Amino acid sequence: MADSSELFESYEQEYTTLSIAISKKLNAVIPGLIGEERKASIRATERELEEADEIVEQMEMEIFNLPQASRTRFQARLRGYKSELGNLKRDLKRILSSSGEREELLSGHATLDLDSASMDQRARLLSGTERLTDSSRRLQDSHRLALETESLGVGILSDLRGQREQIQHTRDTLFEADSSIDRASRTLKTMTRRMMTNRLLTAAIIVILVLIIGFIVYMKFFY
Repeated sequence: MADSSELFESYEQEYTTLSIAISKKLNAVIPGLIGEERKASIRATERELEEADEIVEQMEMEIFNLPQASRTRFQARLRGYKSELGNLKRDLKRILSSSGEREELLSGHATLDLDSASMDQRARLLSGTERLTDSSRRLQDSHRLALETESLGVGILSDLRGQREQIQHTRDTLFEADSSIDRASRTLKTMTRRMMTNRLLTAAIIVILVLIIGFIVYMKFFY
């Protein structure tokens, strides 16, 4: 999907192609023509200059949709195109003035067939409508992409929240396991101490019993 800068650059390509064609007519084609062919080529060049004007206006409108940081660079390019277009218009006027055809062409324009004029106007209207439709479609694509990006962001945040809860649960489990190990260790130590104490008591009792038995045997033997 194209953004505003890409749309501006597409207009640039249209303008560049058109300006090259106009320049070729003014410098190479028209000077070599005479009669009706020359007049027809001049009229075609005038229409192309009008179309170039419309494209430059579209580029100027797109500049307002660009970020402020890049707007200056595109404005400089637009000034160059305006200057170039002005030179092409002056070249056409110079051709008309030098050949004395301006009045004849103007009178010819007044008597053009109405159907031809209507077709030219319709073509310009269709061209403008197509550009507006294209701009609307690009805006819709931008809106859809924004919604998709928002949905993706919500999904990522949800996944991160779930992973955080899992990590928290795992940490709590490890903490509980560590506490259980500590309790078990303390219990084992207590049991070991009790076992040692019982062994000592048992040994002491055995020693006392041996002494008592020995004393009894001694008394019976000697008395």
